[in-house]
Amino acid sequence: MQINISTRHGQLSESSKAKLAAKAEKLTRFFDRLTAIELTVDLKDEQKPKVDLLVSAEHLHDLVAHEQAESLLSAVESAVQKIEQQLRKHKERIHERSRDPQAKRQEMPAADEPVEEEIDD
Repeated sequence: MQINISTRHGQLSESSKAKLAAKAEKLTRFFDRLTAIELTVDLKDEQKPKVDLLVSAEHLHDLVAHEQAESLLSAVESAVQKIEQQLRKHKERIHERSRDPQAKRQEMPAADEPVEEEIDD
């Protein structure tokens, strides 16, 4: 899995990038098939940095979270929490489908039952 951290309108130290990568790497606990994590930090407003988090996974659409907060770490934590919630929701859907195969099917009449059609004159 690749973790790519980029900044706009400023620079981040290597130690800050390492902390952010560690926070983003926690997402692998929720879903094994993550292929890439892109973390973009916008420092245009230094008082409230903005964080964009884009997560790519196998057999799943890209997950996106945007957050702006008072500190950089709290913004990253909030964005990671949003992605965690999206991953949990996706996993719930998968488990519900596998537990109840009848939920996917619509009720179809059996082959031996006649189908009644309405005819308007």
